[in-house]
Amino acid sequence: MNAIFCSPLRYTQGFAATESLGAEMKILGLPGPVLIVTSRSPRKVLEAIWRKTLAESGFKMSLHEIQGECTRAEIGRIVDAAQTAQCATILGAGGGKVLDAARAAAAQLRLPLISCPTIASTDSPCSAISVLYNEEGVFEEGIVHGRNPVLVLVDTKVILYAPLRTLVAGMGDALSTLFEARACVAGKKPNTRGGSCTMSALALAELCYRTLLADGADALRAAERKEMTPALERIIEANILLSGLGFESGGLAAAHAVHNSLTEVLGSHAFLHGEKVAFGVLVQLMLEKAELKQVKEVLGFCRSVGLPTTLAEIGCGDLSQEMLSKVAIRATLPGEWMRNEPFPVDAEMVKRAIQDANAAGQALV
Repeated sequence: MNAIFCSPLRYTQGFAATESLGAEMKILGLPGPVLIVTSRSPRKVLEAIWRKTLAESGFKMSLHEIQGECTRAEIGRIVDAAQTAQCATILGAGGGKVLDAARAAAAQLRLPLISCPTIASTDSPCSAISVLYNEEGVFEEGIVHGRNPVLVLVDTKVILYAPLRTLVAGMGDALSTLFEARACVAGKKPNTRGGSCTMSALALAELCYRTLLADGADALRAAERKEMTPALERIIEANILLSGLGFESGGLAAAHAVHNSLTEVLGSHAFLHGEKVAFGVLVQLMLEKAELKQVKEVLGFCRSVGLPTTLAEIGCGDLSQEMLSKVAIRATLPGEWMRNEPFPVDAEMVKRAIQDANAAGQALV
């Protein structure tokens, strides 16, 4: 198995960075017109800036506003919009579902993709993966495309004024990066691109974890004050870049398998991806029989920034034994990320690990 490391061609992060979008496109030689795929809130904040910066650089643009989940139907609508406007570049601006839908449409049309996250809630902006859901919000599959975004443009001014909960959820998603990469390395399992983890990917995953522990609580306090500080800049980078490169080139394992299975529970749909992944990290640690010191460190970090550590905190407090078994079975289906653990895992092991993680979290409340 070859070692494979993937990344976007260019990553730009800064306060009011959207104003440089046109210039960034010219530097990279990207063609127009541009289809901007977005949702209502980012459009309200950024449309005037998009029009100004793109016009100044000679690019025409069209807008496509999506609603709801990243579904096959929504991807088809984006493809139709891009073809109708004869666009040569697709730009996704918004949260993870917007970016995933834009990424899938760009891959289908073989067009370059610009990724502009407006919240730091997941590690998907740098990746070549789209996560598809059905109309009810239940996970269907993750699709790996051939190319990463050409440009990831992170406007920290926009992220500063995004809901605090999204920043915390991003830390929950980033929290899984090191533990899942380590599982893949230990089991000699492939990363999301079908290769082994490089030293660089593992080092980035380790830096991501250390940054969360060192800066997470301070970054959250700065975000509460609406003050951009070095700690907050580092956490935004950890949530988006370090975790993005670390998970894609390091690999996924139990934490994300647990997240995917929890989408079967209706009560979990009100909670963000990273919130459920954070609980999945605790389940993975129980499954792997991690040292108590490590478990306490993760629990302490989660509590310091407000990440969930119990089933009740992700809308699953009244989970029946029947539904718990269903979740555990779903997490161990063929093709699920659970296969990347360095030992065979069955549904009964997952069920016990979920119960143990919940008990550990309750003990801390």
